[in-house]
Amino acid sequence: MDNAQFDDVIRGLVEGRTSRRDAIRRLASVPLGLLSGQRLVVAAAAPNSCKKIKNKKRRKKCKKGQAHNGNPPAPTATATLLAAGDIASCSSNGDEATAALLDGLSGTIATLGDTVYEDGTAQQFSECYNPSWGRHKSRTRPAPGNHDYHTNGAAGYFAYFGAAAGDPKTGYYSYDLGAWHIIALNSNCDEVGGCGAGDPQEQWLRADLAAHPTSCTLAYWHHPRFSFGNYGNDTATKALWQALYDAGAEIVLSGHDHNYQRYAPQDADGKRDARGIREFVVGTGGRGHYSLDNPPPNVEAYNDNAFGILQLTLRAQGYDWTFVPEAGKSFTDTGSGTCH
Repeated sequence: MDNAQFDDVIRGLVEGRTSRRDAIRRLASVPLGLLSGQRLVVAAAAPNSCKKIKNKKRRKKCKKGQAHNGNPPAPTATATLLAAGDIASCSSNGDEATAALLDGLSGTIATLGDTVYEDGTAQQFSECYNPSWGRHKSRTRPAPGNHDYHTNGAAGYFAYFGAAAGDPKTGYYSYDLGAWHIIALNSNCDEVGGCGAGDPQEQWLRADLAAHPTSCTLAYWHHPRFSFGNYGNDTATKALWQALYDAGAEIVLSGHDHNYQRYAPQDADGKRDARGIREFVVGTGGRGHYSLDNPPPNVEAYNDNAFGILQLTLRAQGYDWTFVPEAGKSFTDTGSGTCH
């Protein structure tokens, strides 16, 4: 299928000449490279106006199912995402403290890598992670960390989480939460063929973003693109950040540094940008603390002595955040943002 044929399929959808089933059949033959370069949006899959549909039966169905302007009504439900990384160890009790917080918080849980120490073995998942955070396994959507790959192929991690962790060969996947599109990526780049421009994960990410053109997008992975902590900035994930920036994403969550950091919206080079992405480093799941000193200008909040959970309330056109500390700690961080 060439560009002209592709455009004809989309026009057919808009004008009501082509059924959605027929369009899916015809588009299934399009190579991934072509799809990722097209502006294939959900709005194109539904007519811009019911009046433009020539088929009377389809026009009648359109009027019943569309909003007053002819477009499908946008999702309005508010959803909650709870996040932290660097979590469980049989030699510490920080994960018990943060799991106790989860007991009282509703929502989907995003684990930001280094799920269980030291090596992500099946035994460590069973004995060190499962007794605490494991009781929330059914609502957890994980991302892998470097310690998870201390076991070859992160076999313990993928066996424990099963289908919720995505394809074991890649470890990246996406899902929708309320009005938001959520993307879990794998920053263990050497394990998945790289994270750079043109690498399989970056190509998949751009195609996924093109296929899910929501107003609000959030991504998470283990190694932070920006950090002034123990490990510093991770340049390997710059291309992933750029793809998200190009698509107008709002938030990136990471772990790896065992502390909390919140940044102002930035571009892929770390320049403050109103169109940029806000990063939260949330390596506060329970496995020790790394100290923080001399924050760079774009850091808006940080802490290096409290375990806790980042609670994100995801609204149709914006979000609220609250860092919920473990019992006995007073640090918190709250705020709000809007979608691009």
